[in-house]
Amino acid sequence: MSKDPRIEQLADILVNYSTEVKAGDHVLIRATPLARPLVEAIFRLVVRNGGYPMLQLSYGSFSRIFYEEATDAHLEYLNPIEKYIIEHSDVLIRIDAPENTRELTGVDPKKMQRMSRTNRPLQEYIMSGKVRWVICNYPTPSLAQDADMSVDEYADFLFGACNIDWRQASERMNRIKERFDAADEVRIVGADTDLTFSIKGRPGVVADGHYNMPDGEVFYAPHEKTTNGTIAFELPAIYGGREVQGIRLTFRDGKIVEATAAKGEDLLHKLLDTDEGARFLGEFGIGCNYGITRYTRDILFDEKIGGTIHLAVGAAYPECQGTNQSAIHWDMVKDLRQGGRIYLDGELVQENGRFLFLED
Repeated sequence: MSKDPRIEQLADILVNYSTEVKAGDHVLIRATPLARPLVEAIFRLVVRNGGYPMLQLSYGSFSRIFYEEATDAHLEYLNPIEKYIIEHSDVLIRIDAPENTRELTGVDPKKMQRMSRTNRPLQEYIMSGKVRWVICNYPTPSLAQDADMSVDEYADFLFGACNIDWRQASERMNRIKERFDAADEVRIVGADTDLTFSIKGRPGVVADGHYNMPDGEVFYAPHEKTTNGTIAFELPAIYGGREVQGIRLTFRDGKIVEATAAKGEDLLHKLLDTDEGARFLGEFGIGCNYGITRYTRDILFDEKIGGTIHLAVGAAYPECQGTNQSAIHWDMVKDLRQGGRIYLDGELVQENGRFLFLED
């Protein structure tokens, strides 16, 4: 794959569109050795643009070793070297190319939650807008296996979802944002699902390839105490490599008051008990990338599937004017392509995954 021209095209999108690397930028590139062809192409473009690249390579097994051996002191230690690197980077480009996506299966989720809380200042700094960042996958056997594809099929899938005209896609998503921005109540209806919440006065954010790649969503922060009803998720939700299937959540005045799962219910309850904010919604997202046609067990892709919506329990993004705080942000995807509907203030705006006001 080292000579695949699609790699050069993707590198160009990440460097020149997503993060707009310019002369003088300090660019932190994080990846695994499996992503070498894409990392080399990115590295070359950063230097060509006059930027200063810094490369961090890692293996998933080191994270597992850390959690297996970490003491309380480790889990509460915010590494000052890591903090310095983040605070002195203008751009962060992260390439996910795992050897094993299930590397952390069996790790105590409480340890991961504690480490997440410890590193929250770094995450908040990155999300504050002081760092231009983007995350992208690279085809590996592990990702392909999770997606039930061969590596070649997965590569076709990935490049087909990423290497598109993002400026044109942005225009379409902005039309969706304008319609939702004007609304108060959102109602989601589908299989075993009837859920309402308010987004009144809270601006939507168009995700058009500047942060996640592939991208393709418009997302909001629901008003914290307005969510009522029930939603069932046909697609599994993944957390730390562990899968929770058949999630069904019931909300009352914003809070999850009942939660069940066909598989992984114990993990579901542990995560919802992380802190007070974990039982409230932090995000409502609308999938708009119709180039992503199938579920892959990778939220980077799955939450963007055209014709789906996703809800995240936990932390809200500040750019959405949400106030919910939590150590977790866990996305769950609902497929609306077979009989699902979205209403805005009682008006049907999407049916079977297609926006009625965008149809010509």
